[in-house]
Amino acid sequence: MSSKKGGAKKSTDGGKVVAENRRARHEYDILETFEAGLVLLGTEVKSLREGRANIAEAYVSPEGGELWLINADIPEYRYGNINNHEPRRKRKLLMHKREIKRLTDEVRRKGMTIVPLRMYFNHKGLVKLLIGLAKGRKKHDKREVLKRRDWERQKARLLKMSR
Repeated sequence: MSSKKGGAKKSTDGGKVVAENRRARHEYDILETFEAGLVLLGTEVKSLREGRANIAEAYVSPEGGELWLINADIPEYRYGNINNHEPRRKRKLLMHKREIKRLTDEVRRKGMTIVPLRMYFNHKGLVKLLIGLAKGRKKHDKREVLKRRDWERQKARLLKMSR
């Protein structure tokens, strides 16, 4: 009997969720989601396998025809040597050229933002990042969404009790 180390959770698609940005769905209206690969170093992958990552303050920036994940925190690998990675370095995202161009155009023309939503291992064991094309919410929009969510919860509770 062996125990699993690390804080990664199982996701619905068969992979392990390493990091999730729950706040993004509160702060932004997510219009569309995309899956992107990441260019990582070996010690970063080992650190991710332990379930250690934080994408809460991270964002995606289009630069020079490429997309970059900025300010994502993947802590140094515990058992790494002097060749360990830098925790908050820029990481290149891997996507199709037409998707990159489309996202870049949306950000430049319509003032949208690209936010990382979830980092996980897919069924093949590759690290993937779910990113969302998002539009920022105003304070009153956030309140309205909370009220609607609360009402839906109450409605479901009442329906459940009446059965």
